[in-house]
Amino acid sequence: MRDLVGYGPDRPDPRWPEGARVALNLTVNYEAGAEESVPDGFAHSEAPLTDGVPAGADVPGRDLAAESLMAYGARVGVWRVLRLLEERGMVGTLSACAVALERNPAVAERFRAAGFDLLGHGWRFTRHYLLDEETERSHLRRAMASFEGTWGDIPDGWYCRYGPSLATRRLLVEHGVGYDSDAYDDELPYWTPVAGRPHLVVPHTFSNNDNKYAKGWWGTSEDAFTYLRDAFDLMYAEGAHSPGMMMVSIHPRLSGHPARAAGLARFLDHVQTHSGVWITTRAAIAEHWRTEHPAPSGGSR
Repeated sequence: MRDLVGYGPDRPDPRWPEGARVALNLTVNYEAGAEESVPDGFAHSEAPLTDGVPAGADVPGRDLAAESLMAYGARVGVWRVLRLLEERGMVGTLSACAVALERNPAVAERFRAAGFDLLGHGWRFTRHYLLDEETERSHLRRAMASFEGTWGDIPDGWYCRYGPSLATRRLLVEHGVGYDSDAYDDELPYWTPVAGRPHLVVPHTFSNNDNKYAKGWWGTSEDAFTYLRDAFDLMYAEGAHSPGMMMVSIHPRLSGHPARAAGLARFLDHVQTHSGVWITTRAAIAEHWRTEHPAPSGGSR
């Protein structure tokens, strides 16, 4: 049954640390090398959310351009985005595919050293909703083993590509994952029942998301800056009486390009002109919610 009510008109006070008006999570999505490609045994090479979309649809077999477009995020973009955040003393979340970190372990090392948390984003950059249950269980098992090798631990949270399968949450609970972000329906975490027990959801965003570049909805860094600034400013104003949680989703193969990184930098600088902002990891938000708003006996909200 879908929940179309949520918290309603009077959402609870999240009681963010130090009375913050907004909890801001900056999530860096790292997927390069985990996408479908001919060298990995797939029938085609994928270039999701890149400047190449929709070009290349007629490339027979291996698409070297697609592979190169994805590789930019790993070779250049991810380091530029990390520098922008480190220069401002900001932490966030690395949402990573296991195979992507295997192929560039320095990313895991540097982001963990910088204080980021890990959000599991698949064994590969896979559409979980297309997997049968046993295949999905196998993917999760392989991902957890891989993350233990590259990150040093399994992630506390999980976010699928676009959306989960009907079995995903139950399988995540089986694998010891404490929360998932496979929802876009709220600006605060919430509890939902899974297999007869409460499970925490920390919603993700398709709104404050630089995938709008690849879809043609943002053309310049000014578009991104204006959009993110306006979202932040409204939530900051609302935070005087109803604090919320703002997620920002960043893809290094998109926002890692210089012209786009400039807009991200302007947004980060704008945020820093405001007091009362909790810039934090997604795992910290989840732990805060568990402490301040423990699961109700009924298992939801």
